[in-house]
Amino acid sequence: MKNLRKIAALLLAVLMVLALSACAKTAPIPAGKTTVGVKDGETLGQGKATFAVEVTDAEGAKTSFTVKTDEKTVGAALQALNLISGEESDYGLYIKEVTGITADYDADGTYWAFYVNGQYALTGVDMTDVEDGAVYGFAVEKMQ
Repeated sequence: MKNLRKIAALLLAVLMVLALSACAKTAPIPAGKTTVGVKDGETLGQGKATFAVEVTDAEGAKTSFTVKTDEKTVGAALQALNLISGEESDYGLYIKEVTGITADYDADGTYWAFYVNGQYALTGVDMTDVEDGAVYGFAVEKMQ
């Protein structure tokens, strides 16, 4: 029963991402908003709250780093450091690039999955409050 709930939650989240990306009115990414790469183990930013970020690219290579911030949401903290970019829509930020790595659903069916403490997130990055000590993950995934 527990596994069934996890599978149902994952499927619902994937369907929500697809529906939001298909129906969203998007705005262009402002000029100069390309993301920057980071080194494994690096600490970025300043602030009272500290959280970890784990980025997994399409080949499975992982980069982990720490963010310090006073921002309220994960999305705001990462955008302030130019670590993520995407398109604003009526449903929030649709992430297209993380630390210089692009996922393009229209080109190859890949997208950025967002995780909170190892669990598929049920809210978008710009709607997820910063939790001190949390681990936020981004992984390039592909619809099968």
